[in-house]
Amino acid sequence: MLLDCIERETGPDPAWSIVWLHGLGADGNDFVPIVPELVRTGWPALRFVFPHAPVRPVTINNRVPMRAWYDIVDIDLANRADEAGVAESVAQVEALIAREVERGVPRSRVLLAGFSQGGAVTLAAGLRSREPLAGLVALSTYVPSARGAREAMAADAGRQPVFMAHGTQDPVVPFQAGQQSAALLRELGFDVEWHGYPMPHSVCAEEIRDLGDWLARRFGG
Repeated sequence: MLLDCIERETGPDPAWSIVWLHGLGADGNDFVPIVPELVRTGWPALRFVFPHAPVRPVTINNRVPMRAWYDIVDIDLANRADEAGVAESVAQVEALIAREVERGVPRSRVLLAGFSQGGAVTLAAGLRSREPLAGLVALSTYVPSARGAREAMAADAGRQPVFMAHGTQDPVVPFQAGQQSAALLRELGFDVEWHGYPMPHSVCAEEIRDLGDWLARRFGG
C-alpha cells in the first residue's frame, strides 16, 4: 500500500515532482509551508509529495510510538539506523516514485528530498537507485550504515547530483557527521554541493535560498 501523502501542485500538469520526507516524530505537514518560500517565478509546474512515515516504536525514545522512517537503536551514528527499517522505507519511497512515473513524470524529473531521518532515507534510496533521479536533497542528515555504502551503491547512482546542508550547531546530527557523509558521497562519485549554516537542527532562510538556486539549475538543465 502507498503511504498517505499531502500533495501541492504549483501549476497544471506538473512536469517535475519533488518527494519530500520529514524528520522523526513529524509528519508530511512539516515541510508543506516551504513550498511558497522555495518556488520561484519561471519554474516549471511542480508536484510536491509529502508522505507520512509509518508509526512505530522508537527504541531511543523509550519505545514510544511515533512517525519514523526507521527505528533508532543507538545514539552512535554508526549504529543508529535500523537497517531493516531503512530498507522498508526505501521500498515505500520507490513506490511513490513509481506512482509519479505512472502520472507522467519520468524518474529523470523526480527529485527526492528529506530532512534528518527523512534525509537519511533519501541518501539510502539514492545510493540504491538503479535508474538515476533528477537529484537528491539531504538536509541536516547523514548516510546511514555508511560502512556498507559502497557495496549497496547501484552502478549509475553517482550520476545523481546532491544538495546537502547542515547546521554548525546541530545537537541531533553533528555537523561533522554531515561533512563526513558529504565526503563519502564525493568519494563514491557523486557531485555534492555542501552548505553549512549557523543554526541548530533546523532550516533557515539562507538554506532555502541556496536550495532554490540549486533547483533552478536542475530545472534549467
